[in-house]
Amino acid sequence: MVGGQVVRLPAMPGVGGLMARAVLPGGGRPPATNGLPDRSVVVERYLQDQDRLAAYSRVTGFGIRDAVPATWLHVLTFPLHLYVMAQSDFPFPLAGVLHASNEMTLHRPVAVWERLTIEVTASGLAPHRLGAAFDLVGTVRVGDEVVWAGRSVYLARGRHIPGEQPPPLPRIEAPDAPASQKWILPSDLGRRYAAVSGDSNPIHLHPLTAMPFGLKRPIIHGMWTHARALSALGPLVPDAFTCRVTFTKPIRLPGSVWFTVAEDEPGPRFAVVNSDRSKPYLVGAITPAPAG
Repeated sequence: MVGGQVVRLPAMPGVGGLMARAVLPGGGRPPATNGLPDRSVVVERYLQDQDRLAAYSRVTGFGIRDAVPATWLHVLTFPLHLYVMAQSDFPFPLAGVLHASNEMTLHRPVAVWERLTIEVTASGLAPHRLGAAFDLVGTVRVGDEVVWAGRSVYLARGRHIPGEQPPPLPRIEAPDAPASQKWILPSDLGRRYAAVSGDSNPIHLHPLTAMPFGLKRPIIHGMWTHARALSALGPLVPDAFTCRVTFTKPIRLPGSVWFTVAEDEPGPRFAVVNSDRSKPYLVGAITPAPAG
């Protein structure tokens, strides 16, 4: 981060208290017109938890390997996402904020035993037709080498700010291909994913905890769907790649969805859809990225 405050934490923060502070709207939060705090949060020499990684891989469909899933590296940035959003000078509480899209680049395979420097900052505040959008940008390094970078775009509905809406990213079209897999999503899937990811947002856990946020049933985490899609792609995912996904509709629990993929150039397009493919829940595309 060039300029701004750098907060170096001695260890990865616990998510319980941060989640409570980030979810609940606070009367002291500044208006969105003040912009985002110019702050980067860093944890250095982070040692990955191999047991937790194994549990994550079971829930999301990945096999157990020395190289970790790219989406696992996103999970490791999540406590720092919460740290940024839990601060009193951050304008948007997590409640009412939607994860609209995600882009990540894996520059090379990352081994489970490598110690990581993990950094997150907020940027890109911009008007959106439904409110205000902002980015949480994560970077993972091994030593001085950037091995992974990710950008999550969030939408704060109804929080309008002045200015012109930036042009949207190129739309990813769902592949016109038959569904290759059917996924059965049990009612406890949100709780199981929360246990391994740390994302215990109440909208994902139980009907009673989702109801205060306007939901009759819990919805599965978008990043579970993202991870499950990458695991389903298997050998179609290269060692170094960029993956961009858009979360188009929530998936309610319990339920069932279908996975479809087209092996395009320069890389596969994929989608998670309903039974007749009329409703995409997630659409995504992968392109190879140069290693290093």
